[in-house]
Amino acid sequence: MNSTPAAGRPRARIAVLGSTNMDLVAYTRVAPGLGETVTGESFRTVAGGKGANQAVAAARAGGHVAMIGAVGDDDFGPRLRAVLSGAGVRTEALRTVEGASGTAHIVVDGEGHNAIVVVPGANASVTSLTASDERVVAAADVLLLQLELPLNGVLAGLRAARAHGVRTVLTPAPARSLPDELLSLVDLLVPNEHEAAALTGSHDPRDAARALLCRVPEVVVTLGARGCLYARRGAEPLAVPARRTRAVDTTAAGDTFVGALAVALGEGRPAADALAWATAASALSVERHGASSSMPERAAIDRRAASAS
Repeated sequence: MNSTPAAGRPRARIAVLGSTNMDLVAYTRVAPGLGETVTGESFRTVAGGKGANQAVAAARAGGHVAMIGAVGDDDFGPRLRAVLSGAGVRTEALRTVEGASGTAHIVVDGEGHNAIVVVPGANASVTSLTASDERVVAAADVLLLQLELPLNGVLAGLRAARAHGVRTVLTPAPARSLPDELLSLVDLLVPNEHEAAALTGSHDPRDAARALLCRVPEVVVTLGARGCLYARRGAEPLAVPARRTRAVDTTAAGDTFVGALAVALGEGRPAADALAWATAASALSVERHGASSSMPERAAIDRRAASAS
């Protein structure tokens, strides 16, 4: 059961337009190189996809969350829908299409680092919004988006959000060149440092953030164990340190951060407070295995955020 927001804060309404995948996760001491075969230590199937991950993260962080996307009519489809519903995510706008659901094939090594191959499956069918999808967007405080859907679908979501005055938060992953029209509809861009470099050509996070502010009004560059860097037009950048933690699996750390951040922003928290709270959520997620299975509940986030480390 999700904890309720602090007194005086309305429950954030979050819409997520994004991918829903079944993660097929192999754990091994050392990840294989090209042409190499290694023996794994264990294997799990876990509901994932950047969209579904962010939806679950936001719901567990206390948001009222609706998922827009697609699953296949295969065996994975009902399982993915059940995981979302079980986390408290509304799935009325999660359509079922003919064919395979999306899958992600993940290798996690002994240091908690991962390598991922995503096969889009049903996600590739989300190229536009239906009228009911647009109503879900219009009812939200924040729309979360990523790039595991076709760009036409992402653009349709951004246009709908702008038309209805809904704040948009985009995770530009997997990294790719993005048209100016798409970025002009983004309110907050949340790349990791590699995605920021891919978008700008700069490997310095501050320089990359400065360049991105020419295209979007706010940026958060996530830096892994070094925390994150927040920048907005007309203000000095803000560095937010990471929480001390022992990472066992970083698979969903970024999605946990974004989901929690959306909830905090939807509740009207100032940026510094929202970022610190989301950083606490991300620290908790890397201490557990899996994607959606690693995401913390609101009460645990509150406790970690209130602690000294």
